[in-house]
Amino acid sequence: MATEKKPEYSPGLAGVIAGETAICWVDPNAGLMYRGYDIHEMGDKATFEEVAYLLLNGELPNGKQLKDFKQQIAAQRDLPKEVVEMLRLLPKSTHPMDMLRTGVSMLSAFDKDLSDNSHDANIRKSIRLIARVSTLITDGWRILHGEKPLPEKPELSQAANFFYKLNGKAPEAWQTRMLDTIFNLYADHEFNASTFAARVTSSTLAGIYAAVTSACGTLKGPLHGGANEESMKMLEDIKTPDRAEAWLKKQLAAKAKIMGFGHRVYKKGDSRVPIMRKIARDLGKRTGKENWVLICEKLEEVMDREKGLCANVDLYAAPVFWMLGFAPALNTPLFAASRVAGWCAHVVEQHDNNRLIRPRSLYTGPQLRKYPGPADRS
Repeated sequence: MATEKKPEYSPGLAGVIAGETAICWVDPNAGLMYRGYDIHEMGDKATFEEVAYLLLNGELPNGKQLKDFKQQIAAQRDLPKEVVEMLRLLPKSTHPMDMLRTGVSMLSAFDKDLSDNSHDANIRKSIRLIARVSTLITDGWRILHGEKPLPEKPELSQAANFFYKLNGKAPEAWQTRMLDTIFNLYADHEFNASTFAARVTSSTLAGIYAAVTSACGTLKGPLHGGANEESMKMLEDIKTPDRAEAWLKKQLAAKAKIMGFGHRVYKKGDSRVPIMRKIARDLGKRTGKENWVLICEKLEEVMDREKGLCANVDLYAAPVFWMLGFAPALNTPLFAASRVAGWCAHVVEQHDNNRLIRPRSLYTGPQLRKYPGPADRS
């Protein structure tokens, strides 16, 4: 017999408050704040390093603090040679996100602060992770394609260095500005699936590397970070704007999942979409590939009319990454190169005032049964 009252249940933890945070607020009515700053005001103005510093430290840096923070990140980008060798041993079919997850886990063995969960040690490890997650992605990508990793350019920002480390060319200023903005939009998003996974892991007092490894594994899923990779496959399947409506209606009739639409929290649309759409339009004009944006806009129109669903940031991120020269397989790793700042900030916050995250479940199995014993079963 049941001995406790049947608890309330919210599938997927929808609407459940699972903790407190001073890092980020996702407003259901299309707002997003980092530490009290509206992302719409700072998204296309701040550098990613400014945003990362804000997430980790609670306040924006002054000039000297920002200069020092950039230097600290640049000085930590190099990977241990053993980690690079490990990347070479992976099968060429390895997905970049699996390579990244494995690389983050291996990096832990080379960090002298590994077992120190104090605030200062966690900040030091956060800086290393922000620096090296980017390098794992770029070095891993080149190795997968039979190319040697490139040496670091410490004078470049995180965004500029990402371009350089992939193709050996320093980007144009406008490319760096766009990627900075994209990184800023993706840097944090409250208790999303990967961040919550990181907080659950860190709540056991596992270290920050274990937490970020958990987050990387979670981010890969197509219902989370993997959605932007799947969105590009969708756009390539549609091909032209005039095919978008018929394609979408066919998918809806088949009850197929449409990537790039809907959000668990936002009720009036993803607050990051207008900025990402603006970047997409600009890139379309610069590259002569305006069709991608036109397809997205048509999909938005039809989806709103048919289902009342708004686009999320992944719909426009997919063609933006493509037009910036990044292969679709890099879409989710690019997300991770930014979100690692948010993951680390949440781990620091969790460890600073920790309580083990241990929810309950709603049991739906058989009621209490008598064990028959071996003789009865024979």
